[in-house]
Amino acid sequence: MSTSPLSSARADTEDTAASIRTSRVIFASFIGTAIEFYDFYVYATAAALVIGPVFFPHSSAMAQALSAFVTFGIAFVARPIGSFLFGHFGDRIGRKSTLVASLLVMGLSTTLIGFVPGYDSIGSLAPILLCVLRFGQGIGLGGEWGGAALLATEYAPAGKRGWFGMFPQLGPSVGFLASNGLFFGLALSLSDEQFRSWGWRVPFLVSAVLVALGLYVRLKIAETPAFKAAVEREERVRVPLATLLTEHGGATVLGALAMVVCYTLFYISTVFSLSYGVSTLHFSRPEFLGLLCVAVVFMGLATPLSAWASDRFGRKPVLVVGIAAAILSGFAMQPLLGSGSTPLVLLFLVIELFLMGVTFAPMGALLPELFPTRVRYTGAGVAYNLGGILGASVAPYIAQLLAAHGGLAWVGGYVSVAAVVSLVGVLCMRETRDANLI
Repeated sequence: MSTSPLSSARADTEDTAASIRTSRVIFASFIGTAIEFYDFYVYATAAALVIGPVFFPHSSAMAQALSAFVTFGIAFVARPIGSFLFGHFGDRIGRKSTLVASLLVMGLSTTLIGFVPGYDSIGSLAPILLCVLRFGQGIGLGGEWGGAALLATEYAPAGKRGWFGMFPQLGPSVGFLASNGLFFGLALSLSDEQFRSWGWRVPFLVSAVLVALGLYVRLKIAETPAFKAAVEREERVRVPLATLLTEHGGATVLGALAMVVCYTLFYISTVFSLSYGVSTLHFSRPEFLGLLCVAVVFMGLATPLSAWASDRFGRKPVLVVGIAAAILSGFAMQPLLGSGSTPLVLLFLVIELFLMGVTFAPMGALLPELFPTRVRYTGAGVAYNLGGILGASVAPYIAQLLAAHGGLAWVGGYVSVAAVVSLVGVLCMRETRDANLI
């Protein structure tokens, strides 16, 4: 039986509309995390370079660095709170509106940091305001990643959730490259005095423009099919966090443990290594920032490869291989980073960030797959951000102490131990590749 021209045209129109809708969802999940992580990494880079001298000037260089890393860690304490808050509304009222709100909170906090005067201008009020806004950054990011991952995976066709979940995982690579690239350009074009006086504030102010772009994109997307189905079946729960803790506490803990290696690899190889490279190895700021810009490209390349492999072979096998390599990479820190040789330092950064991409990419699908729709936003966000407390909040601080008292070999041991923690979590969880998200 032949198909009428009208039916064929209608089918083509529907296919085109579906393709446009899918493209918008993919871009919205990617651009949001790219902007959010740009905001977050702007602070991380500033913490390694200028936050100590500007906001804690009346102390030794070591004390300034440690104080800066304490403010860095504040956001990781706030992130689970953000995942509780935004997860509640994401599971109750929907993914779209919650993602818009999280982007606003994050962007406003980041932009305002660029206006906070230093200690020399307003005294102790300066670090207090800095800590408050850093806490706000954490609240916003705590609600961002889980929603972006759900946006991608709940729209994904069967057998391609790892690939679709890869797009929010690309956000950190692009966000970091944009943030680091901007700092790199400023370091090249400004004197040390100009950079410390006002230049470091420019990346924070640029955030306002990026947030406006992100809001425009996210306001044009529709609610996910999985959430719509849950509403129709009346499956929403009154307090998603309570249901998560009572019924899915084990999955939450295992998801958090699995995330530890990602955070540790990233923040040791960027925040700590940047601080150590400039202050101890005596690299110039532009030189080390340039090395990081090159290395993060390999993180971006590893992300789609690992996501594809997780669809092909499963989440657990890919993660086990990546984590095993991360355990071994800890032993490379002393001979590579400690050498002070530019090629060997770059090799270390490439290895660590490539492994970050390998272990991070499957998480975009795995964490949402661990939870049912009614608590998925809360569960994925809480697991992701609890992993941040364990793997990143104190990582640069601890690494700074370990390097001062035991050398880089101790810091490498810290990386290996963190990877072992994640290996235990992954081995104890179920394979989720074939889970039904509807």
